[in-house]
Amino acid sequence: MLHFLNTRFEELLGAFLLAVMACIAFINIIVRYCTNLSFSASEELTVNFFVWIVLLGTSLAFRESSNFTMSVVYSCTKGWLRKALYIFSVICCLAFFVWLVYLGAIEVIDEMDLNVSSESLDIPVWLYTLATPLFSLLIIVRILQRTVEDFRLNRF
Repeated sequence: MLHFLNTRFEELLGAFLLAVMACIAFINIIVRYCTNLSFSASEELTVNFFVWIVLLGTSLAFRESSNFTMSVVYSCTKGWLRKALYIFSVICCLAFFVWLVYLGAIEVIDEMDLNVSSESLDIPVWLYTLATPLFSLLIIVRILQRTVEDFRLNRF
């Protein structure tokens, strides 16, 4: 498990999904212009994979501490106040993603109970939405990793 947490999982999976999306879109364009037909599944796959890539990118941003922050007040402070603001921002981020895990899990359970399937490919929709709680858990792990490292190296 520790090896997994130190890998570049987000980058590898994100690159793979982006390549799949590009291939699907390219094939759909070729088929549409050569035969005047279109793959109905292409939109379903690319939209859902895009959501996955956004969540993976968010995890990557937290892992590398390149996430968007409002740092004007934080930059003007020093000492205990800066540390308190840092802790407050971590708590807010954790609360948001814990809530997203909870709501995402409820959505997945509802879709499984209702046996909802996608329109184009007739795939259970919960397979698409399972990424929201799972990748949100990954984001929580990355936030905690970054926080522990920042405290260990005293980056305040």
